[in-house]
Amino acid sequence: MSAQSGRTVRMAYLVASVAGVVFFVVSVVLLGVLPTRALNADMRAMGPAKLPALTASEQRGRIVYAREGCAYCHTQQVRYVHADMTRFGAPTLAWETQFDFPHMWGTRRIGPDLAREGGTRPDDWQFAHLYAPRAVVPLSVMPSYASLFEGAANRPTNDGRALVAYLASLGRARELAAPEGEARAREACHCPDDEMAQMAFEMKELNAHPARARRTGAVPALPSAGDRAAGLQLYANHCAGCHGATGVGDGPGAGGVRPRPSNLSAHRYSTGRIAETLWNGVAGTSMPAWRDQPLDRIAALVAAVQSFSQSAALEEQAGLRTADDDRGARVYAANCAQCHGERGAGDGFSATSLAVAPTNFQKQQPLPSAALRALTSGIDGTSMAPWTTRLSDADITAVVHYVRSLYTGDAKEERR
Repeated sequence: MSAQSGRTVRMAYLVASVAGVVFFVVSVVLLGVLPTRALNADMRAMGPAKLPALTASEQRGRIVYAREGCAYCHTQQVRYVHADMTRFGAPTLAWETQFDFPHMWGTRRIGPDLAREGGTRPDDWQFAHLYAPRAVVPLSVMPSYASLFEGAANRPTNDGRALVAYLASLGRARELAAPEGEARAREACHCPDDEMAQMAFEMKELNAHPARARRTGAVPALPSAGDRAAGLQLYANHCAGCHGATGVGDGPGAGGVRPRPSNLSAHRYSTGRIAETLWNGVAGTSMPAWRDQPLDRIAALVAAVQSFSQSAALEEQAGLRTADDDRGARVYAANCAQCHGERGAGDGFSATSLAVAPTNFQKQQPLPSAALRALTSGIDGTSMAPWTTRLSDADITAVVHYVRSLYTGDAKEERR
């Protein structure tokens, strides 16, 4: 090789090396630095002025979440597609995840998305689910995380408490920022004609998770008659974990939640009452909503739950079918109406301040024994306290009878 050829080859290598370095630097700038600067500017403009950081416990919970591999099955990003929005709520904005290093977006949804998990389920449900998933969700494929507990669902370790604290933080920042935060983000977006960007603001609810319980909500009209056989199968698949195989509230998950699941055999329920509970859940308890179920399935579950009610023969055995109606009305007005309402509709002046809504006796009629037990022992986990120190036995007997007389059922039912 001549000297000229050698210089040419060396020059070619030098040019190629310099070009490679320049290409690498330009790529980093174009694909990394500039997008990062634009993203940071976007987050500053669209996010709230002060974003609450994770507490020490929540930070520890995030580490546990990563260590246990939760991100392998759960995502933390509501995508800009209508299927995601219908199930989980508003799409995730960039500023919501600005403290996530490394991010926990995940790529698979074997389990539900957790971006809005905070406020979806109470802590005791989370503990029960982590300890024994199939005890509360019979068809769950999630593995047990019993190692985060000291032998029982109500005895979590520090790591278990931290993990649940972290789950409770997911979605909290945007919920705290709304509605002013939504208005700020929409204005800073400068994207009135960008259909996809506007999808982030078109949801009425930030958290539309179908399991999230709410105090009230319109219930769609159900088919006139539900398939009881199909309902019993649905009940076994979704409800028996807490309420038990026969509805008496003794399922394997019952001991880990508070208040305990209702004894469905101890009450007579109107169709509307069960449908309302299935559609909205019971806020303040571990009873989730089932708004993701087709209406024919909800109607079938209504028929199944109604089949658990005890017969009139058991009511006769309780020995409480006769009492002083006037006395019962007076005792009720003086002691019960402030929560349960003048006519037992659960709409007393104190009702909205209670974590768990008072029973609506117009749509739910307890057996005498169940009403007597509530008055003498209270209902753990709710505001219903024992009344034995304030009411005599005769008063309690009278008010039990009166409370049962308030039941009207559905519009089609005759008052009993």
